[in-house]
Amino acid sequence: MGKLQVRPYGSWKSPVTTDLIVGETIRLGLVALEGEDVYWIEGRPSEGGRNVIVRRSPDGTLTDINPQPFNARTRVHEYGGGDFVVHFGTVYFSNFSDQRLYKQEKDHEPVPLTPANERRYADMVVDQQRNRLICVCEDHSNKEREAVNSLVAIPLDGSAIDGQIQVLQSGNDFYSTPRVSSDGIKLSWLTWNHPNMPWDGCELWVADLDDIGNIHGARRVAGGTEESIFEPSWSPDNVLYFTSDRSNWWNLYRFQHDEIEAVCPKEAEFGTPQWVFGMSTYAFVSPERIVCSYGGPKESGFAFLNTKTGELTAIESPFSSHAQIVANKQQVAFLAASPTSETCVARLDVATNKIEVLRRSQKAAIDASYISEAQLIEFPTAHDLTAYAYYYPPKNADFQAPEGDFPPLLVISHGGPTSSASKNLYLSTQFWTSHGFAVVDVNYGGSSGYGRAYRDRLKGQWGIVDVEDCVNAAKYLVNKGLADPNRLTIQGGSAGGYTTLCALTFTDTFKAGASHFGVSDLNVFVYDTHKFESRYLFGLIGPYPERKDLYYERSAINFTDKLSCPVIFFQGLDDKIVPPSQAELMVNALRAKKLPVAYLAFEGEQHGFRRAENIKRSLDGELYFYSKVFNFELAEPVEPVQIDNL
Repeated sequence: MGKLQVRPYGSWKSPVTTDLIVGETIRLGLVALEGEDVYWIEGRPSEGGRNVIVRRSPDGTLTDINPQPFNARTRVHEYGGGDFVVHFGTVYFSNFSDQRLYKQEKDHEPVPLTPANERRYADMVVDQQRNRLICVCEDHSNKEREAVNSLVAIPLDGSAIDGQIQVLQSGNDFYSTPRVSSDGIKLSWLTWNHPNMPWDGCELWVADLDDIGNIHGARRVAGGTEESIFEPSWSPDNVLYFTSDRSNWWNLYRFQHDEIEAVCPKEAEFGTPQWVFGMSTYAFVSPERIVCSYGGPKESGFAFLNTKTGELTAIESPFSSHAQIVANKQQVAFLAASPTSETCVARLDVATNKIEVLRRSQKAAIDASYISEAQLIEFPTAHDLTAYAYYYPPKNADFQAPEGDFPPLLVISHGGPTSSASKNLYLSTQFWTSHGFAVVDVNYGGSSGYGRAYRDRLKGQWGIVDVEDCVNAAKYLVNKGLADPNRLTIQGGSAGGYTTLCALTFTDTFKAGASHFGVSDLNVFVYDTHKFESRYLFGLIGPYPERKDLYYERSAINFTDKLSCPVIFFQGLDDKIVPPSQAELMVNALRAKKLPVAYLAFEGEQHGFRRAENIKRSLDGELYFYSKVFNFELAEPVEPVQIDNL
């Protein structure tokens, strides 16, 4: 290695280019197993963000299942998930463009199973005894009312095309996770109602199935408005397991003989917020053996769980994150990542405990000398509480900063807001650190992974607790001499964009910011969003319209007079979750105030960008914006962004 070049922070030339990020990266999603075959979803930016179901055969052959232009992606709840299911080599999937379910047999074109109407389907499970799918249906046919959700049965013989769709359960606002017992005689599911989100409170129900598929004796067995249930699953010997946060932590329980029993009590999370369908943190290898992932501030792990003794046996794994876990007697498949490796599909051989990588989301390997590894920090915040974050120092094998220089700090406010930052490797983060930025990814109060009490810090306090924690993370790093107080920036997407705009408006800590499809006017959001989150703010802010005053007070759009720093906005023009009006209201206000502002809007993009050219444009554009407002030279030219009032 040669002598380090001395250049100011932010101006370093990085091997982590946007071309590398979008050209060599795929998104990996839902994983499934059948026999020795492993299936997963690949989101391909190079194909316009199309979701492709891929099968890996035992000999390592990879086969695309759904041909062009089919896109395996459901829009139930808008966030989707649970997009496909496999049965005896036949794949059933939801197609994005028309939201119909399709049957895909080997060497055949996809055949539609459902009629062309305004209904969407997700979270399918095969009811083998009755030759049908059971799934969640979301009916958008009546534009004068809110979408209607239900559990339905769809025959696999094609008769559903003529309307032969049986409604099994309806009447509540939401349903998820329908699962048929191993012997085929019982059905379980989750359900909840406004204003709850599933991580606030939901109910676990069980019913008997008769020979023709009707349900009888439906009864609630766990959950309620103050208890969150996650991932009910039937063991091979027909015992119902589930995750509940009744102890403050999402722990594993089972229901048998009309009683609920804790399987492995622990101050750790065996579950996660159900933002999408089909999430899985545990699976059965046998009736006596579960493979599971868990985590928390004290400990985390990937392990086998003995269902009789509750004992955990650690699995030696090179990864720190294990998700979308599926299993059978021979193998376990899952998504995995670590601080030095991006998400991959991995396989565990049950007999040998050997783990192999089947597919990587990132083809190009980045030399470790350019990778900044996450460092967990705990920092003091408001009300004498502690909050958490992952800190990434600037790192580039070729450069160092002039003596006495401090790096610009990018504070990341994650979405959700009931999501979480992780220490996994993300090239989008390494893009910043290898250019000479410090980054801190904040798990503010309200984030998952730290127990229910920590999540509940945000109840009624959105726009306050999250902002305080992001501000205090920045101040903590400044006080440690790890960031330049005059070059503090904040960015976030969706709910993280809301936190970003509030932090820029209601505090003077940050000198610039970037909102990616962020909420600026809570009153507009109440009326102009999708069903799944349409009452979410009742818990985060307060009931509406009774507390309309709070919605006004915590909306950045109403206080643009307090803004005093440059902001860049990124927005998908087809976004149904945070509509473009949210960004445009703010952009127009900043233009009128003569503050530096930039606005990049993308045709055809929804909530989160999927197309390679738009992902590239967003990263390059944000770096360009900071280079202009902080007055440093870029190592290499990028496409300029129009900045008004600069």
